[in-house]
Amino acid sequence: MSFFLVPSVSSLIGSALLAQQDLPAASLGLIFAVLAVLVVILVIGVVFANYFGLWIQSQLTGANITIFDLIGMTFRKVNARSIVRSKIMATQAGLIDPELTSRALEAHDLAGGNVQQVIRALIAAKKAKTISLTFREATAIDLAGRDVLESVQTSVYPKVIECPPRGSAKTSLDAVAKNGIQLKVKARVTVRANLQQLIGGATEETIIARVGEGIVSAIGSSDTHKLVIENPNVISETVLKRRLDSQTAFEIVSIDIADIDVGANVGARLQADQAEADMQVARAAAEGKRANAAATEQENIAKIEQSRAKLVEAETAVPQAMADAFRSGKLSIIDYFKLQNINADTEMREALAKSSRSTPKTHNQRLA
Repeated sequence: MSFFLVPSVSSLIGSALLAQQDLPAASLGLIFAVLAVLVVILVIGVVFANYFGLWIQSQLTGANITIFDLIGMTFRKVNARSIVRSKIMATQAGLIDPELTSRALEAHDLAGGNVQQVIRALIAAKKAKTISLTFREATAIDLAGRDVLESVQTSVYPKVIECPPRGSAKTSLDAVAKNGIQLKVKARVTVRANLQQLIGGATEETIIARVGEGIVSAIGSSDTHKLVIENPNVISETVLKRRLDSQTAFEIVSIDIADIDVGANVGARLQADQAEADMQVARAAAEGKRANAAATEQENIAKIEQSRAKLVEAETAVPQAMADAFRSGKLSIIDYFKLQNINADTEMREALAKSSRSTPKTHNQRLA
């Protein structure tokens, strides 16, 4: 429509300018009035060409969005087509919420939210009949950076989280029972989204960390690894009793042990390491005692040498004492020779005693 009006108006304006010199003033005023009317008709035609289809859709579906609202959306830089479609979806699905208005949808779009995703989430929650979700909660979840539609779908259809997750550095949860046997466990956690705690609640990483901690604690409190292998439900029951989903965006439905493998004998290895450490300590203590004994031996040798030095010093004083005795007349030559004979006899007896100890006796000598 606007494509046909633009050439007509331009041709009329050109004709009026050409005839301006030949027409009186009254005729010129009439021509400009006609031109103004045509411009207004052109503007109205452009508006209807852009918004008439959306306005008709909203009126026929009961969305009740006026043409002036559509024009205002353009000036407010809002995607009018997205707002109209979202309002039509909400109306057709029977969403009854006093806060769900076109102005509220515009405000959410201006805030950077996904309007259509919010409406789809509200429709999915209404169809589920077991989920209570308001428009304000849905917009808050969407603006918080979470996928509100996926959250609703997770609330309806629980999702499975692997523990440990795929692609992680460890492929299993390793825990040691009281008897020292290591167990390698893989678990699957079934969770349902908790929409009331979705804002500010912990994410999947927290669930995985808490479940892993609970599994390690449950295995560590078992007396033997055989009890865990015979009844893996003990782990699930123990972990579920701890309410690991508190202050999180999910509700744990079940914890299933997918696989259990027996690992190394950590207890025996630790005992061997402890024995090796004790042996090293004993060796160090023995080496210290040996060093102390060697030091004491060296001290005694030094004392012996010191005593020998004193003996030599004393022996050197004997000739001088004998000379003084000779001079003073206290010792005569006869006494001196007697003393020499006594020393010779003593030395001979000592030599005989040594030879008798070193020479083994024959059988006849023993009998004699």
